[in-house]
Amino acid sequence: MRLALFQPDNPQNAGALVRLAACFGARLDVIEPCGFPWDDRRLKRVAMDYVGLAPIVRHASWTAFQAARSGRLVLLTTTGTVRYDRFAFLPDDILMVGRESAGVPAAIHQAADARLVIPMAPGARSLNVATAAAIALAEARRQAETLSEAAE
Repeated sequence: MRLALFQPDNPQNAGALVRLAACFGARLDVIEPCGFPWDDRRLKRVAMDYVGLAPIVRHASWTAFQAARSGRLVLLTTTGTVRYDRFAFLPDDILMVGRESAGVPAAIHQAADARLVIPMAPGARSLNVATAAAIALAEARRQAETLSEAAE
């Protein structure tokens, strides 16, 4: 299972995703350009010592990420068509979150193999990208563990 962060513009959220990836044993793909220097002190403060525990792959562009990608691209978006908890995750899925300020461009929406939504209370606009990634990754891992246990 992998996480992908599209052109992050908030170092604190990027740091939280580094910690999330480390704690879940997931690779983190960072699709640049970032809206901050990757060695930003705010990123380091949130990520703490988890940077060394999370396998992080930085891609110079969307094109570079696409060329290196394997597995389904599963986009978390407020305009998703499938609820995250009704989606059948696969072990090699890449869960992508967009830029905090703008999400992802339409071309990336179209390139995604699935577009998932996390239901929210009426009037709520969106979740923090790190929170959304944590919710979806937890469900994806739960499904993978359930399948693994059933196979035993």
